[in-house]
Amino acid sequence: MTVTASQIEPVDSFSTRIYVSAEEYMEKYAHDHYEWDQGLLIQMSPTTLSHFNLLEYLKYFFKTYFRFHSIGTYVGDPFVMRLDVVPSRRQPDIQIILKTNPGQLTETMMIGPADIVIEVVSEESAERDYGKKFVEYEAGGVQEYWLFDTLRETHHFYRLNDVRRYVDHSVDEQGNYRTPLLPHFVIHVPTLWSDTLPEVDEIMDAVKTMLGL
Repeated sequence: MTVTASQIEPVDSFSTRIYVSAEEYMEKYAHDHYEWDQGLLIQMSPTTLSHFNLLEYLKYFFKTYFRFHSIGTYVGDPFVMRLDVVPSRRQPDIQIILKTNPGQLTETMMIGPADIVIEVVSEESAERDYGKKFVEYEAGGVQEYWLFDTLRETHHFYRLNDVRRYVDHSVDEQGNYRTPLLPHFVIHVPTLWSDTLPEVDEIMDAVKTMLGL
């Protein structure tokens, strides 16, 4: 693929910034783990084993929850979320999209804010996850933004308040977090930092207990 000189901005002797249109991003880059920030292409770094394992656990957790309580769905990276008020095209690690969401879930992207966005922080993504994405998701109307930082074993559960600003919400004394967006859903944060995460059958049993099945 040819990139014209007008699309390239030198950064230093080893790297460049490449700018493309939103249409070209979706056509040529979105499937290859790139994000798009006001025209700038941002390539995502390869994942780590701890990052991968945590995401697989969370995805199956949500898959099982929505199987028994069909109020929405989840999608994961590299599925695009389009926030026109920013504008950006992000690929969150996980997007929770409820059936009541006023946006449009298409075959190629979520047009509008997901109800919950989850990012698992890596060393490369920390500045972006805590900074730029926080600002974008807040401005774009993502109701909840969850951050799980495997490097520091820390978490944040941000919710939009009445003036559309994020407020960090605490877990309870047992380390559980509950959200009004997902009835009966409980996530036990200390489990996320375990050396061995629960297996499929354990997740199934936990969700059934959670939902009183």
